[in-house]
Amino acid sequence: MTTNTNDDSERFRIDKWLWAARFFKTRSLATAAVECGKVLLNDTRVKPAKAVVPGDTLDIHIGQVQFIIEVLALSNKRGPATEAQKLYRETDESRQRRLAIAALLKEQAPPFRFRGRPTKRDRRVIEKFKKET
Repeated sequence: MTTNTNDDSERFRIDKWLWAARFFKTRSLATAAVECGKVLLNDTRVKPAKAVVPGDTLDIHIGQVQFIIEVLALSNKRGPATEAQKLYRETDESRQRRLAIAALLKEQAPPFRFRGRPTKRDRRVIEKFKKET
């Protein structure tokens, strides 16, 4: 993984950085999140081409989870997760909030899910439910 902090000729776009830091699986998902305002740079909404520098604060919303991080290093290349974690530092309050949300979600009962194709018994239950409503 290449980190580069002294060379000003290479730009580090926020969408590429988010992808390299493994917050999003694809660059297009990172771009869409920035455009929708789910990523704030220093508490302001920005465009995907905005450059990030070390010391910037990012507020990232992914589903129900919120990350508040400080940019430590820059990279345009996606590497292993251990290298990606060296690019940022998450605040303690953000980590505590994330763990609390995870605990709440774990306590809740999982929603009903079909496991593949319904069996004959499952179909009868579904039909019975449809007729009652």
